[in-house]
Amino acid sequence: MSMRRTVFYISDGTGITAETIGHSVLTQFEGVDFDTFRMPFVDTEEKAEHAAQRIRASQSQSGVRPIVVNTIMDQRLSDMVAIGGGLMLDVFAPFIGPLQDELGMPRSSRVGKAHGLTNFAEYEARINATNYALSHDDGIDVNYDDAEVILIGVSRVGKTPTCLYMALHYGIKAANYPLTEEDLERFELPSRLKPHKERLYALSIDAQRLAQVREARRPGSTYATLAQCRRELELAEKLYRRDNIPMQSTTNTSIEEIASKILSQLGIEKHMF
Repeated sequence: MSMRRTVFYISDGTGITAETIGHSVLTQFEGVDFDTFRMPFVDTEEKAEHAAQRIRASQSQSGVRPIVVNTIMDQRLSDMVAIGGGLMLDVFAPFIGPLQDELGMPRSSRVGKAHGLTNFAEYEARINATNYALSHDDGIDVNYDDAEVILIGVSRVGKTPTCLYMALHYGIKAANYPLTEEDLERFELPSRLKPHKERLYALSIDAQRLAQVREARRPGSTYATLAQCRRELELAEKLYRRDNIPMQSTTNTSIEEIASKILSQLGIEKHMF
């Protein structure tokens, strides 16, 4: 029987940093089921007291102290949350002291810098890239002159969410093109893609998983049968190999990892905003 623990991501900002880092750490512990709760904008004494009460209530109910991943900048509020009795994991603590010593200055206590609108040019780049991804989704707009990445693959392998992730987090102009039955029958890249071959990247997926995804979208259709999924994937992967198009499976891979591999393999050096 697996262990079960409660985790609170608590922040005086959005809580995105706490949740992202906390999730990355928790996935290292197999055999533990984590019930996670995000508590953002804990920026007043009243909210800190409420957070402490929730932590105490959780421990009272489960008999085990909760884990608290904390990114609150105000030490006073952080101490108030700690009164709740959870295992406090301060995300920034290991770095602040050494950095203060190295830089010769104290940290700023300003909240929300990691996800605030601090650089308008970067923000605008993300918005423009997101609009680009949406307008070039599923072959809607096939002018790929400005595309930095063009994802290809059969229907429902994860092209759209990957494009949007790269746009939102890296400002990448990513388009995607769904390989159709006609494309696969001809067994060649569509003519509109050939001039941009160096920017193509293919996504694939396990046939069983693809059938599940398609069945949820179009129940009982030929489109969703395992035989159809296998056939499309086999033809598509043969095409990728023949034309030396880099490919990865999305079956057991997070969008974050998929995006990182794409940028690395295509030699695109951009930092996360």
